[in-house]
Amino acid sequence: MSLRFHWMFPKGGEVGMSTAQETSRVLTTRDTSPAALPDMDGWVKFARSAEEVGIESVLLSFSRYEPDTIAIACAVGQATTKLKFIVAYRSGLMQPTTFVQQINTLSGLIGGRVALNIVAGSSTAEQRGYGDFLEHDQRYARAEEFLTVCHSFWRNNGGVNFEGSYFRVEQGKLLTPFLAPDRSAPEIYVSGHSEAAQHLAINRGSCWLRLIDTPEKLAPMVSRFHERDVEVCLRLCVICRPSREEAIEAAAALLPSEEIGREERNILTQSDSQTLKQALASADNVGWLNQNLTAGLVPYYGSSAMTLVGSPEELARIFLEYKRIGITQFIIAGWPKLGEMIIFGREVLPRIRDLETKAGL
Repeated sequence: MSLRFHWMFPKGGEVGMSTAQETSRVLTTRDTSPAALPDMDGWVKFARSAEEVGIESVLLSFSRYEPDTIAIACAVGQATTKLKFIVAYRSGLMQPTTFVQQINTLSGLIGGRVALNIVAGSSTAEQRGYGDFLEHDQRYARAEEFLTVCHSFWRNNGGVNFEGSYFRVEQGKLLTPFLAPDRSAPEIYVSGHSEAAQHLAINRGSCWLRLIDTPEKLAPMVSRFHERDVEVCLRLCVICRPSREEAIEAAAALLPSEEIGREERNILTQSDSQTLKQALASADNVGWLNQNLTAGLVPYYGSSAMTLVGSPEELARIFLEYKRIGITQFIIAGWPKLGEMIIFGREVLPRIRDLETKAGL
């Protein structure tokens, strides 16, 4: 099976920014941030470019700082024909029956081009703003019940009955099915590094979504998921330039001012996400995890800013190293959002396909 490549969908205002320095100043958490506003022109331009360069899907992130992911997928899905949408959503914000009804409706409107990234929660403060007062492990227990009910609807034509600690459904029935040419239910990506997140991915997901690390460190974890027929997808950023030296210079140019750095670090440290805590620890204690993988941007851009840096040839070889240990999918980001994706699609992806063919992988 060929490696599958997805990209992080841009926030409002990012597509029109032509340089990495400009993009790095779009602070999502500020009240005046353009990320809070719909950006159809920019989103459609990005989505169509993703289709052209061979990106399979885009991940739509969920937070109080951005518009609703389901609505965005529906709108941009009308303007595209091939691109798929991995819709992030938090399991405690809606009853599972209503959620399945919305996702099934979305599938019918955009030709089944939808998958789900189920997130149990974010920072305690943000969760409480949505009316969710559960603690970390309770949120994962609730997410397991949520997905159990969702799977029951996607699997059954008859009534759904469920009684748990967090949800209760009696004779639930939906007449709108999940409509896709090759699936009767969406792929489920479960995010998180904690034991609770891994348990949820194994028991209710089709793919475990986690941050990139070195192949040596990831290999034992990947084997555990393969034994349960669950794929592993890595989140990361990529900075690709003609040479490694130029790529390192581009990464250094993304470091924000001291004031912005303090502001963003203060926001990030308020999260109770195990993923973010581990990424910040890597940034503080290590910096470079190997010759091409750095955590240096994590304190300013969040956990998914673990970054592979290098030339097209280097990066293509590195992605094959991850394939050899069993990784099957990647969700990538870069700065500037549109420019880095085009570089990857035109310069790196063809080299990866060529190496896959030559290696028989």
